[in-house]
Amino acid sequence: MEQPGTAPFDNARYVALQAERIRDRIGQFGGKLYLEFGGKLADDHHASRVLPGFAPDAKLSMLLTLRDMAEVIICVCAKDIEKNKVRGDLGIPYEEDVLRLADFFESRGLPVAGVALTRFAGQPKAEAFRRRLETLGIPCKLHYPIEGYPNAVDRIVSPDGFGRNEFIETDRPLVVVTAPGPGSGKLATCLSQLYHEHERGVEAGYAKYETFPVWNLPLAHPVNIAYEAATADLGDYNCIDPFQLAATGETAVNYNRDVESFPVVQALMERIQSESPYASPTQMGVNMVGFGIVDDEACQEAAKREIVRRYFAAACHVKRTGEGQNQVGRLETLMRQAGVTPDYLPAREVALAKAAATGAPAGALALPDGRIVTGRTSELLGAASSTLVNACKAVTGQDPDLPVLDQDALEPICELKTDYLQSKNPRLHSDETLIALSYSSATNPMAERVIQGLPRLRGCDAFFSVILSPTDEEVYRRLGINVSCEPAYEGLGYYHR
Repeated sequence: MEQPGTAPFDNARYVALQAERIRDRIGQFGGKLYLEFGGKLADDHHASRVLPGFAPDAKLSMLLTLRDMAEVIICVCAKDIEKNKVRGDLGIPYEEDVLRLADFFESRGLPVAGVALTRFAGQPKAEAFRRRLETLGIPCKLHYPIEGYPNAVDRIVSPDGFGRNEFIETDRPLVVVTAPGPGSGKLATCLSQLYHEHERGVEAGYAKYETFPVWNLPLAHPVNIAYEAATADLGDYNCIDPFQLAATGETAVNYNRDVESFPVVQALMERIQSESPYASPTQMGVNMVGFGIVDDEACQEAAKREIVRRYFAAACHVKRTGEGQNQVGRLETLMRQAGVTPDYLPAREVALAKAAATGAPAGALALPDGRIVTGRTSELLGAASSTLVNACKAVTGQDPDLPVLDQDALEPICELKTDYLQSKNPRLHSDETLIALSYSSATNPMAERVIQGLPRLRGCDAFFSVILSPTDEEVYRRLGINVSCEPAYEGLGYYHR
């Protein structure tokens, strides 16, 4: 694992360069910028995996350096509220995430100017949410569907198009436009605000902030391929920006959807502001992440591992649901482009060999120093639990053969599961094992030392010969350990939990 100051990605440099780039763009438009903010503002673990050294909250840290000049608009689509759309990573409805985001920004000194309720057509649940926001004191403005959007430029940029939308009052130079998820109307909200600003005689501009793809890395760079892998379920792809190439002769990488929509966006901006300030979708962006890479080889290696992880995640999804085979095929193509195979994760071969030798599910974890430790299924511990304990022993220098879990802690938990909770499997999951380990640490100094090894496993790769339970996956995720599984279940049954 990288030592302080030697990470392949320079997070501090990136934060400084990114903030400077946004300040420059604000100045370009006379002091007012609507910034469409794509991706995750915090907890961007994909970026931290493919760019080792990138802090998961780097974008938030950057934005906080601009907090005195920034405020936020949150977009949410009325249709998503009506169908109770849920944010997959958090498991909460979009309307609840709007409130979560509002709390998040306000608690960090970034005021929320209001919520744009987009594509509003009188949906009952959306109307109820609007009233709820007003009761909470959060301004909520209605943006309506526009017939022919986004191609009917004359209708869109008119009093009957953007002109019908309610304007969100803002008074700071930087307005960050974000949303709970894709398809929420961030771009349309930015352009609608520009229309109203122009009608009021206020000079303002628009820019887009997306971390990936990295425009100044090659199209076939593993970091850019890893982004395609992360969005394989959408069917989109990276491409060379033809508009940038034609305008400047420079090669830049962009996303197919941005390239496809650029002529329409350009036409809308020309109609609003008389001329478009941008000749290409690349010029609309402000992303500086490529300039934070200081060890390209290490970032390529990290990105290749991420591509393989995405492959196994998709393969396991197919096994669980019977859906997504096209995504697996797409990821197989991306692995070939990156020059990797499923065996690229070093723990996979070891885990499968351990499972074959023991005749039961097994796991392996690659430690920061390159060593690989294994875990096997036993009478009391599952493969995920034993792998976790053995890895903690290894990083803290404990004897791997000495028991660390107190039997007085293990047996009551197993009995509780089988005798009272009606579980057929007495073996402890990872969370239960950590509770038992914590209990043991009260009287066993070795157990206490083993627990202290948990933070040192963050960023490590673990592989298991079978699909883990959601409980074990969640514990590993919270510990920051990357988990991949062979797309197979333990046993021959049809029903698995």
